[in-house]
Amino acid sequence: MKILLFGKNGQVGWELNRSLQPLGEVIALGREEADFSKPESLRNIVRDIAPDVIVNAVAYTAVDKAEEEEDLALKINGVAPGVLAEEALNLGALLVHYSTDYVFDGTKSGPYVETDTPNPINAYGRSKLAGEQAVQSSGCDYLIFRTSWVYASRAHNFMLTMLKLAQEREELSIVSDQIGAPTTARLITDTTLVCIKQALLERRNQVFSSDLYHLTASSNTSWYGFTQEIIRVAKCELDLDLKIKNITNIPTIDYPTPARRPMNSRLDLRKLEEKFDVVMPSWEDVLRLCIEEIK
Repeated sequence: MKILLFGKNGQVGWELNRSLQPLGEVIALGREEADFSKPESLRNIVRDIAPDVIVNAVAYTAVDKAEEEEDLALKINGVAPGVLAEEALNLGALLVHYSTDYVFDGTKSGPYVETDTPNPINAYGRSKLAGEQAVQSSGCDYLIFRTSWVYASRAHNFMLTMLKLAQEREELSIVSDQIGAPTTARLITDTTLVCIKQALLERRNQVFSSDLYHLTASSNTSWYGFTQEIIRVAKCELDLDLKIKNITNIPTIDYPTPARRPMNSRLDLRKLEEKFDVVMPSWEDVLRLCIEEIK
């Protein structure tokens, strides 16, 4: 089994390089070896390696900057996945691709299911939706996982930023009316491994069906609630000199950003859990595990 992993240095890609090892030979590439801003250049890479599985963990994720660089975001998030899908079809390979809660507008009252109509409200969301559609229309065998609020014990993310600010400031003001499920890169990749194993078995038995699934931690919170729990667990587990004394909750309107964010980012997990016989842990549990990694 040969697995071609794109995006080895990102949060999810770094964890995938670990979790995919039991499947076989993992060829992990970073930006230096594979430039997603030049989608056509990816074809020869895939053809030369001829993998059985392609895992795409590359994404343009600068949500606010994408408002000014939508063409670049579209190349990386939309066009490049389509190229990978075409090459996967030609090789008969399985393609694994990641998408986002930001394909929805956040106006639904309950959690989004996979069949809800996407309606992105920012450039990043539009580019990710284009990637989904390119993969789905290609005819290749694929698994697409929509996830949300991704963080890890390394790289740059919301959790590490809050820990840094808590050591520098006595007060923080955090948005409290955007709701979602903070999800660790490790949870995403360990779940991906389970799903790929089942997909490969189904492909061998010729009963595989390509599909899209929501993959996050279970339960939900706001950015304000997430921050409160980050600080609470860090005080218990990490030997950090935290200056933070007060965390104030504010509405989104008081924290304007170039890109609009969906107010409701909750994703329904039932399809994933039933199909792959998994039970996704709560966001609180995976946060504690992530902070234990730092410790």
